[in-house]
Amino acid sequence: MTSPPLGPTIPHMHASGATPISPPKPHKPPSLAWPTLAAGILAISSAAILIRKAEAPALVIGTVRLLTAAILLSPAVLIIAPREWAGLQARERWALLASGAALGLHFVLWIQSLKLTTVASSVVLATTNPIFVGLASRLILREALSRRQLLAIVLAMAGSVIIAAGDLAVTGEALLGDLMALVSAMAISVHLLLGRYLRRRLSNLAYIWPCYSIAGVLLLAATLLAGLPLFGYTTATYGYMALLGIIPQLIGHSALNWALGYFSPLFVTIAILGEPLGASALAFILLDEVPAPTVLLGTVLIIAGIILAGLAERAKSYTIEG
Repeated sequence: MTSPPLGPTIPHMHASGATPISPPKPHKPPSLAWPTLAAGILAISSAAILIRKAEAPALVIGTVRLLTAAILLSPAVLIIAPREWAGLQARERWALLASGAALGLHFVLWIQSLKLTTVASSVVLATTNPIFVGLASRLILREALSRRQLLAIVLAMAGSVIIAAGDLAVTGEALLGDLMALVSAMAISVHLLLGRYLRRRLSNLAYIWPCYSIAGVLLLAATLLAGLPLFGYTTATYGYMALLGIIPQLIGHSALNWALGYFSPLFVTIAILGEPLGASALAFILLDEVPAPTVLLGTVLIIAGIILAGLAERAKSYTIEG
């Protein structure tokens, strides 16, 4: 017996009124889906290094990153997407706004966490989102959690505590960075769950452009309210921020959102576990940053917990156009 797919049934407007569309039937993902997902994970692995290199406040980095991606997508999106947006119902428009806001919150917290704690600690904690997706399935979708899933949550949370304890021994600032990374994982979980919901009605471009734009505008407003300057940084910093908008955002996150049309949010979040490994390896090579023993132990427990959560959840793939 299988559990229902994530996200509620989405109504579609016909001349006779609103009638529900049944969830798409499972299909084998196209062969292109797997390399696209892998490319997305590889691209987002570069984000932590680029953020550490950019000498600017977290709000400024997030603003430039998101608006760069949105601007580059604008010519194509504004040609094909308006008709799709016109067909959205009020609750779907609110869901799109919430998804963009959640994405913006994720970036503010995660980028700031990288300024306070190590790359390994930040990225590992920020990718605990499969645990929160699993909890959302239980609390929001009323799907029962198996013993294996509960054990997975315990393992992952134990790993988070070990990482936080290790950083507390270094500085209280690092602990704050760990907490920010953990909350950022909750925010991106909301974004991914809403993405699965909305991708049944919207093509990938019609979904990601509003999300990037909404998140970017919210971060821009927060930047201005905080009195942070948008200009006056080094050429290298602007270069790193532009690369953030192109590589991990335009390529990486766009690929992951596209994958939501073929895989469940839980499967996608589990696949994102490749990011901590890639980011930690790049930090070791480029920043000479050696993970502490507590980070390594916590990483093992978190990865074990999330893999266990994935094994406990029967994978479902749904083909969605676009």
